[in-house]
Amino acid sequence: MMKKILVLFCLFVYSGLSVFARGITYDFKDGIYHIIIPPTEKIEFVSTEKLTTNADVHKNIGAVLTVNAGFFDPKNQKTISFVYNDGLLLESPIENENLVFNETIMDNWDKVGNRTEFRITVHDGKTIYDIAPHNEPYKGKLIASAQAGPMLLPDLRLEEEFFIVKNNEGKVTRESASVLHKCARTLIGIKGQDIHIFIVTTAHPMTIFEARDLCASFGLDKAMAFDGGSSTSVDFKNELHVTSVGTKTDDTGRKLKSFLIVK
Repeated sequence: MMKKILVLFCLFVYSGLSVFARGITYDFKDGIYHIIIPPTEKIEFVSTEKLTTNADVHKNIGAVLTVNAGFFDPKNQKTISFVYNDGLLLESPIENENLVFNETIMDNWDKVGNRTEFRITVHDGKTIYDIAPHNEPYKGKLIASAQAGPMLLPDLRLEEEFFIVKNNEGKVTRESASVLHKCARTLIGIKGQDIHIFIVTTAHPMTIFEARDLCASFGLDKAMAFDGGSSTSVDFKNELHVTSVGTKTDDTGRKLKSFLIVK
């Protein structure tokens, strides 16, 4: 009887360790990398003064995982997305003169400024991951967030976030972030307490509708898009380096502004 109890105890301990020590995992299928970050890992956001490649940030910080995050303006190297870390504002699109002096953007600032963000808050000592419009009240104290969009799940918010504009006949007259075209995508979602990231490569480009369906097929509770297209990038340890631009001799990737990291 004691031997049976000891075996059961060992199995319980082993099982517990396997859950809490499993770390970040990923797989690759049909041109799509699927990365799962368990709740034991700490997610942070960083930004750079000058545009920098995902690989350089990954190396300089000594991160375990680095993924591209918010939108930016390559002309003046300033952000188009709000980014926070450690409760501090790192990047604000309000400081980007190319946005402030753009009449169309300012006329629709209630939509652009309220684009979806991935956020981390603490409430009653518990860490909470959420995906919500920027202006939605926080659940507890904000720790970190990165804005991009559009929201994919539970609702696709293309018009609400000014990614498309339709005329009175329902025809699309304006499109942002190539949401209606097939391209590489960086997607992030929440399922239970796990964070799921999809790196949709140029080997399997998707429209934003297909990206939404991909997230739904994995049963994600909430999901959104980060910057995509040529910005889509990921580095994991020293074993995975993926970019959407480059050649066989130079795959350093596009220079970017903000990043999700796990140290």
